[in-house]
Formats: sequence, structure tokens, C-alpha cells
Amino acid sequence: MRKRVHILRIVTATFFLLLWNGSPARADGFGTREEAQAMVERAAVFLKSNGRAAALAEFGNPKGQFIDRDLYLVTYDAASGVRLSHPINPKLVGKSTLDMKDLDGKAYGQEILTTANTVGSGWVDFKFSDPITKKLGDKSLYVLKVGDIIIGCGVYKH
Repeated sequence: MRKRVHILRIVTATFFLLLWNGSPARADGFGTREEAQAMVERAAVFLKSNGRAAALAEFGNPKGQFIDRDLYLVTYDAASGVRLSHPINPKLVGKSTLDMKDLDGKAYGQEILTTANTVGSGWVDFKFSDPITKKLGDKSLYVLKVGDIIIGCGVYKH
């Protein structure tokens, strides 16, 4: 009997370890800053390994590997600020972010480019429509410049 209990404990512990991926996911089902930054870093590796065309296709895929709950990637041309991919709202692809302002008048598009092009990576805060709640919310976008592309992933402050 003790052997069965011991085996059951091992199986149960293994099951929970397999379910837990080591990331500090929020209990409410929304992504964290750490997860957003990790997704961008994983995307940078994907871009370097697979090339621009394949990476942009995957980053823009609404059922792709770079979508997790409310986390998704957006990419921008580092020189022009034109969006290169957006899996949630593909109508934004091809449009410049340089003149984009949130409802408070913050020129977040310019700040995205400035942050990526001067520092290389960092966080940009602005207001944006949350794809899950469909409400305007405070968003923090982590951006990373990789060659001539800026990769970003944001979290909403719920």
C-alpha cells in the first residue's frame, strides 16, 4: 500500500511540474511583464534563425506560437515606424506609428521608435484597446530592436 501511495505522489508531482512552465503567470489569466519580455526575446531568436519574411508571417499569425492569452507581438520598421505585423488587428499593418497618440495625447509611436533606436530595448507606457476586455486600458509595451525591426509585446494593467 505504501508503494502505491508513493507512486501516486510521484505521478501527481510530475503532473503538476509538467503543467507549470516556471513563469509567474497571473492568477487572473493575463500575461505579466516578465512573460511579455520573454516572448519578445524568444521572437528575436526566431527572427534571427528563420529570417525576416518567415518571422513576420509567424508574428502576424493570430493562431501562431507568439499569442498567449492577452500577449501578442507587434513589429515595426525601425527607420519609418511602419507596423510590419499585428496578429490582432491586421488593418494596422502598413500604417506608420510616428503620428500615433493615445487618448491622453501621448505620442507613443514616436516613443517606441526613440526607445528602441536609442537604448535598444525598454518599456513604453500608453493607453490602448485591450483585445480581451475590449476596453481602453493602460498598456506597457516592451520593445527590442533586432536589426531593422522593432519587436514589441505589451501587458495591460488590470
